[in-house]
Amino acid sequence: MNTRLHHLPDGRWHPAEIVFWLAPVVAFFALPGYLILGSQILIAGLFALSLDLILGYAGIVSLGHAAFFGLGAYTAGLLAAHGWGEPISGLLAAAAVAALGGWLCSFLVVRGGDLTRLMVTLGIGLMLFEAANKAAFLTGGVDGLSGVTMGNLLGMFEFDLFGKTAYVYSLVVLFAIFVLVRRMVASPFGLSLRGIREGARRMPALGTNVPRRLRAVFTVAAAIAGVAGGLLAQTTQFVGMDALGFPRSAELLVMLVLGGTGRLYGALLGAALFMVAQDVLAGINPVYWQFWIGLLLVVIVLFAKGGVMGALSALAARVRHRAAPAHKEADA
Repeated sequence: MNTRLHHLPDGRWHPAEIVFWLAPVVAFFALPGYLILGSQILIAGLFALSLDLILGYAGIVSLGHAAFFGLGAYTAGLLAAHGWGEPISGLLAAAAVAALGGWLCSFLVVRGGDLTRLMVTLGIGLMLFEAANKAAFLTGGVDGLSGVTMGNLLGMFEFDLFGKTAYVYSLVVLFAIFVLVRRMVASPFGLSLRGIREGARRMPALGTNVPRRLRAVFTVAAAIAGVAGGLLAQTTQFVGMDALGFPRSAELLVMLVLGGTGRLYGALLGAALFMVAQDVLAGINPVYWQFWIGLLLVVIVLFAKGGVMGALSALAARVRHRAAPAHKEADA
């Protein structure tokens, strides 16, 4: 009789995780001509991480997550355009405004089922998009918010045209938030979110306040999305209305499907895969590149259950399964 004991994750870092985070450090030195694209990938990864937190762990589907990305972008952009160009405080302000927006919206989002949440989040995103378009005197409207002037990071590092400061800044912010999210999903709070995702009706019997937990994680995810938006505004020194648009939310879902939901690293891998494929395919054919993205998405869904991370997990399990008989024979 085999008895398996389940424990809380101990928080130890797997060697593969260390290699994963060393890769962008190596890329900084090995690929100096792609640092601007690299910073965009890191920001997209942070944005995808925020959606994975609510979709992959809490089971909250959203079609309007770009609303909080845009709130963060406009907050950081407006501060810098009106003389407050200090990056870190601007990023904190972006997180605070997006978190407030997420907390207010969470009371509507946690009510109802998946279809209700889809419609509510989509509606919120569309309303904010049109509000930004209407308030052109503040946001710049369709012309975008220009005049965003950033000060030196930590008073020493200027945002250069080659993207070196932007890349390092984005990487540090992404890693810091990833560590916090990693700890959170491995905590009892994170495990309760998984329980809610698997069976929300059973969790109250364990003493879990389901609406409160969902509101909390939705607020945190909105804050992270706001940080990603603030990073984009600060590193590009421009905010366009596309930051609030539905296509950005749709692309975010594509990234998660490609990488795999509920795994954290799936969000980062999916964002990198999507951004690199978009850059390469758009360079080959600027008009029909979306056809190949769609084909890649269909292939991933059909042949790689759980995205790239799901495929890697299945491959690792197969390797361990084949290695097990060899170990048994050696022991015999």
